[in-house]
Amino acid sequence: MSVTEHGSIENKPEPGSPLVTISEGPPKPRKSKPVPIDPGFHYHRLRKTVHVICVIIFFLLPLSNMMRIDIPRQRFYFFGYELWISEFAIIFFAMMFLMFVIAAMAMLWGRIYCGYLCPQMIFSEASIGLENWIRRTVTKRVNSGPKVQRVLSRALFYGISGLAAVVLSFVFIAYFVEPRDLLHRLLSLDIKTAGGIAGATTTLLTLVDFLFVRLRFCTTVCPYGYLQGMLTDGHTLLVHYRDGNQECIECMKCVRVCHMGIDIRNSPYQIECVGCGECIEACNVILAKLGKPGLIHYVWGETGEVLLTGDKSWYQKIGLRDAKRVVVLLVLLFYGIGLFTALSMRHAVLVQVAPVRATLYRQDANGTVYNRFHLKAANRSNKQQTVVLSIEGLPGTRFEAFENAVVVNAGQTFDSDFEISASPAAGLAAGVNHFRLTSRVGNERDAFDETFITPFKDSK
Repeated sequence: MSVTEHGSIENKPEPGSPLVTISEGPPKPRKSKPVPIDPGFHYHRLRKTVHVICVIIFFLLPLSNMMRIDIPRQRFYFFGYELWISEFAIIFFAMMFLMFVIAAMAMLWGRIYCGYLCPQMIFSEASIGLENWIRRTVTKRVNSGPKVQRVLSRALFYGISGLAAVVLSFVFIAYFVEPRDLLHRLLSLDIKTAGGIAGATTTLLTLVDFLFVRLRFCTTVCPYGYLQGMLTDGHTLLVHYRDGNQECIECMKCVRVCHMGIDIRNSPYQIECVGCGECIEACNVILAKLGKPGLIHYVWGETGEVLLTGDKSWYQKIGLRDAKRVVVLLVLLFYGIGLFTALSMRHAVLVQVAPVRATLYRQDANGTVYNRFHLKAANRSNKQQTVVLSIEGLPGTRFEAFENAVVVNAGQTFDSDFEISASPAAGLAAGVNHFRLTSRVGNERDAFDETFITPFKDSK
């Protein structure tokens, strides 16, 4: 021990003693480790669940005749209804209704359709995921050089993509051609008929899309992204980066998970952004480990509150934030009700009765008068139907050589002439006699006002 020139005591180790270090001043406080928090909602899991449901629906709709346009048979199947080409008005308004729904979704919820429901997005992401999975698997399991691994990965990816393109093209063409007929064409490698050529062309285009186009379609060809820009306003749902306290750690995870290759921090109005929310979850997961909330959110407009937060009413929290959106929803509601009413009022069997006036009447030697009519009954249901005719307001008349009950098979049309006869005992007035022909199919009933012509007293 020695005394320094400043009067302080200095401890020096004696020879042979172990070296002892004595710290000067108070100990520095240790930094506390950040406490992780809940990262919040998992948008990636939600999207993939929705994608799986959409793929299942895509397969089920044509194969179950829930929604399909059968071009060879000129039929349109729409959720249990079988519409004929003569009912094009209903078909047109049904297609327009679906387009209006997508447009309304863009106004209320931005690019949600692109990120969650669009087939191009779903299958493009599936193609990218498949390619990455094959590359990782081959690299892990094949102990060869990088060149061999790369060639094997590409070969496997091309083979599986080719098989997927055939399956998806088959399902797509099944929306327009009867599936069993299409399967026969596929097994016979038909490339001569219109259906076979359409299937081969669709397969080739699908394969090119899987291998090369993918999400480039969204930014170069698809018009919906540009249309969405005209439909959105200050209250539309969008993905927005908010970092007022400069807490971003520049991990770039939000950029790496974006399939569109954009940086959401630059602007919420980038045309490539499809509103998928992958960047939201990525930021939440990283900052949650540091005990901080994420900096990217779904918000109602650039200056609006975060989705499902704030003191707004329930209808404002789901997107009905102004009168314009309420009007759009009401228009869609009335449109849907009108379409449903038109479908429910539609008769399963279309019955048409018209007089044949090439000859006004004919009269036999006994004075019995005959008038000819034409019956057309189109069975637009998927089961056999019976059409029963009856005469009202014309006493003493009957169907001549014609059964008033006509059986029409599913999807078939009965087309024939028949005669109604009136004997002299019927006592009909000379000239024009008005009456009514009624048709009954199950609980459906139609009435046709017709005329029965008899000779005048002075006619020969």
